[in-house]
Amino acid sequence: MSDLPDARDGLTRLERIILHQLRLTQRERGGQSVPTAMLYGRVLEHIDVSREEFQAVLSRLVGAR
Repeated sequence: MSDLPDARDGLTRLERIILHQLRLTQRERGGQSVPTAMLYGRVLEHIDVSREEFQAVLSRLVGAR
């Protein structure tokens, strides 16, 4: 996995997968919030990432502190 941002949008592969899966899952749930565990499971179908790394990237993407 490349930790380098893509020149097109500045996102890493992991960030792009998280955002894509979040969007798909929100749509499937009728716009409702997506449980973190559900999102993590869907992300794992595409990339091997630890819970800690996933949580750190997700927190950064959504602006949580």
